[in-house]
Amino acid sequence: MERPYFYRIVRPAVCFLFKVVYRPTFNGLENIPKKGGFILAGNHTNNFDCLLIMSSTKRTVRFLAKHSLMKGIKKIIFKHMAIIPVDRSKKNPDAMKNAIEHLHQEHVIGIFPEGTINRTEDTILPFKFGAVKMAKDTSTPIIPFVIKGNYKPFHRGLCITFLKPLVVLESLEVENKKLEKIITEKLEG
Repeated sequence: MERPYFYRIVRPAVCFLFKVVYRPTFNGLENIPKKGGFILAGNHTNNFDCLLIMSSTKRTVRFLAKHSLMKGIKKIIFKHMAIIPVDRSKKNPDAMKNAIEHLHQEHVIGIFPEGTINRTEDTILPFKFGAVKMAKDTSTPIIPFVIKGNYKPFHRGLCITFLKPLVVLESLEVENKKLEKIITEKLEG
């Protein structure tokens, strides 16, 4: 498996820039485990969401992201940023297998269950099952997160909140609805 060297080099610069330019508020950081594998899953508002999450924890987060990022010169960058490519137009057993291998090695997986940036008026888009499937298959917890606010330079208001761990015990359908409800209620609250 690729070692995310570039991620470790870039992370301090991302943290500094985010604190200066976007001034985010981080809530619930105590809910992020310091060791062991887990899944970060939450709403998707902007292309910068991955960078916001990256700046919130010292743990390397391996994001599932659209496979089109892995073309041309971007492939070199994103390969070393710990990206797991996903073709959103079909089922992805290789992406799921790769993510599960990382969870078994006690790594952190980042996923946006909506599957894409929400550009609708709805609070969230319907969740896909990837997060709860990985959690159930590996017995790892999901740490739900909620991003609120806008990425306006030099303005306060951007906030990410990490919620208490969710352990997947029931059917994927039930647990996916539970995750979706937790995030929706926090967004609307």
